[in-house]
Amino acid sequence: MSSVRILLVDDEPILLKAVEFKLKKEKFDVTTATSGEDAVEQLKSGEHYDLVISDVMMPGLSGIELLRVVKENNADMKVLLLTGLKTEDTVVDAFDLGADDFMTKPFNPKELVLRVKKLLR
Repeated sequence: MSSVRILLVDDEPILLKAVEFKLKKEKFDVTTATSGEDAVEQLKSGEHYDLVISDVMMPGLSGIELLRVVKENNADMKVLLLTGLKTEDTVVDAFDLGADDFMTKPFNPKELVLRVKKLLR
């Protein structure tokens, strides 16, 4: 069985490394990107990803815009969005565009892992 591949996108280096560490500890194959634009390049590289975990608020291409790109190109790919700013409109927009889950920062890393495992079942 091939390993589960996750594309993790966040412009905050400390958070990116902490979440990457936690997911790798759980034996996930994690690739990181520091912007929405980097994430799009990773997705276009031909690599297969089972899940995209992305921050919503990033300079340039936001997580919501990245979600739109992901779902237009691969509607079955799972997307979990992270945000420090949880407004009802943001959540509604994310789910309307096909987000599979949504977590507000700060979050418990154990809960993130549980949600990732649930999404990938």
